[in-house]
Amino acid sequence: MSEQNTGAEIPGAGGSGTNPDPRNAGGRDAGASASPLDTVAADSARPSESTVRIGLVLPDVMGTYGDDGNSLVLRQRLRWRGYDAEIVRITLEDEVPDSCDLYTVGGGEDAAQKLASRHLTASPGLQRAVERGAPVLAICAGMQVFGEWFVVSDGSRAPGLGLLDVTTTPQASRSIGELVVAPQVAGLTQPLTGFENHMGATVLGPDAAPLGRVTSGVGNGVPAGQQVPAGGLVEGVVQGSIIATYMHGPALARNPELADLLLCRALGVDSLPPVEVPAVAQLRRERIAAARR
Repeated sequence: MSEQNTGAEIPGAGGSGTNPDPRNAGGRDAGASASPLDTVAADSARPSESTVRIGLVLPDVMGTYGDDGNSLVLRQRLRWRGYDAEIVRITLEDEVPDSCDLYTVGGGEDAAQKLASRHLTASPGLQRAVERGAPVLAICAGMQVFGEWFVVSDGSRAPGLGLLDVTTTPQASRSIGELVVAPQVAGLTQPLTGFENHMGATVLGPDAAPLGRVTSGVGNGVPAGQQVPAGGLVEGVVQGSIIATYMHGPALARNPELADLLLCRALGVDSLPPVEVPAVAQLRRERIAAARR
């Protein structure tokens, strides 16, 4: 029920306020000593009590579509504001730590989804982190894996983690293209934008709420044989500390307000000093305009 590989778009970050110098990440040289690809092992110790740890969950199987960029955006937005931050790379070879401050999960194909579901069930550190309220961002196939179950390409049901009250079945046709969403979550005021590419239709149960309403695109979709609900299409899932969406891009590069909402939850603060990245504002304008053409 997941997506074909269309490649990644522009990783970055944005907002409003001061203009960060890309050469300076939280007071440190962002050259060879702070490569965007730098991560630490899942079993590594937190270097200091104040270091914010971002868990990048299973990038070896759920990182096909550039969604690893979400963790880079979170780390950079923290460093621009003077926080120490690091990305903890959690692979199929690792026990999943429950000690990260927030987590990101990306997309992948059917086989990758099943591998991810098995591993996260056997090593339930992520579930324990959710129980204590750690914020989690799940993208596309990650959202499906977090549900009760999802149908794969051979028509069989694969069990999910049960973290979200959702199920996923096939649509009549694949959803591919620009997606714009009016958010319905406190703290989000700007339209959300992303690129969707999925065959699955995700249906929300009573314990789950949508991230927002679709203004352009398909979002969570409609199961094959069913009609679009009278209230229109919805996108994404919000339940407890989890925010899930079908938006690639990476989603947080396109939606800095969403990135900062996750960071505020991880830090336990109401707001963060604003930052401004003009290229991201331009990217948002272009992508929203493209969706409406």
